[in-house]
Amino acid sequence: MTEQDSFIHLARPIPAAPVSSAYQGAVTTAPLNVIVHAQALFSILDHSLRRNAKQERVIGTLLGIRSEDGSEVEIRNCFAVGHNESQEQVEVDMEYHKTMLALHLKANPREVLVGWYATSPHLNTFSALIQNFYASSENGTFPHPAVHMTLSTTPSADPLSIRTYISSPVGVTPDRAADSCLFLPVPHEIRSSPAENAGLETISAAKDLPSRTVPVMSDVFALEAAITDVLSMITRVSTYVSTIIDALTEAEDDPSLNSSPHVLAAKSPAATAIGKFLLNTLSLAPKVSSEEVERMFNTHVQDVLLVSYLANTIRTQIDLGQRLHGATFPTIEEGAAAPAVEGAEGKEGAEGGEGGNYRGRGGRGGARGGRGRGRGRREMIDF
Repeated sequence: MTEQDSFIHLARPIPAAPVSSAYQGAVTTAPLNVIVHAQALFSILDHSLRRNAKQERVIGTLLGIRSEDGSEVEIRNCFAVGHNESQEQVEVDMEYHKTMLALHLKANPREVLVGWYATSPHLNTFSALIQNFYASSENGTFPHPAVHMTLSTTPSADPLSIRTYISSPVGVTPDRAADSCLFLPVPHEIRSSPAENAGLETISAAKDLPSRTVPVMSDVFALEAAITDVLSMITRVSTYVSTIIDALTEAEDDPSLNSSPHVLAAKSPAATAIGKFLLNTLSLAPKVSSEEVERMFNTHVQDVLLVSYLANTIRTQIDLGQRLHGATFPTIEEGAAAPAVEGAEGKEGAEGGEGGNYRGRGGRGGARGGRGRGRGRREMIDF
């Protein structure tokens, strides 16, 4: 008799009625992909660093968006939830969870509750209890499955070991199904925006410094660093494509090299497809040297500064013209007396000017009146 190996096959169980309302209709066989944003990971790490020294793990609520068919979940935000855990029982502050969830959903209407996280890679009975709460129909993700994400924060070879799960109920009775479940791993990926990448690069730049601090670059230096990185990537890709082309050219010239490792690697379908794609991409790059790029960039900056200077000059001329056009100036007719100057000193100066008129040329009193401080005494002077 042929000896056969025995196998046990576990599929996603379909709950039999009656079961807990947390899973009635919530189980789906559609593939689920989880996308985790870097912002959520940093919030979880910050929560783990601030935990009590006696706590082995901390938990919290995950928020994000879900596709229309529920096959893809994007975790964008999270918040911590206090809990006390022992070997016999676990206590979770559900009122705090409900209050914070309502505030977050009010501030971000597009986000929904997608699951919960824990800073421990181990799953136990308490994990099943918390999972059933987050998957319930009253306050959970029903009719979609709740996502459970575990993040290992202990120092090890792989300190950031991230895993994501969904669950299905296990148990022949409703009482057993309420406190037990089967965790099914689902694929996940970490995604970050360009702004988050810039922040991560700034943080990573200080990892090798003794002070663990690094100044934030200005816009000009950030642009220079970005251009340098792009040029470095273009050079690396160009070198790879040139290596493949040179290997194929050598094989055509000398057929005896067809069995060499580098020629076999260049003739592989993957290398050929990648080489063609990269070659088509490199054909879009301008064939100019770095000195020419720098010269064109400096010329462009000078042109921008010149245009900005001309625009400011034109704006100033227009403003000045409008002010001059709307201004009114007093006119003095020929032979008419000058307008009197108000004020005590101005009045005395005017009288002093009149006194100076008796001298013909404007004597001492006129001179003083011109300065606005003459006494204005009228004296008759004989010539």
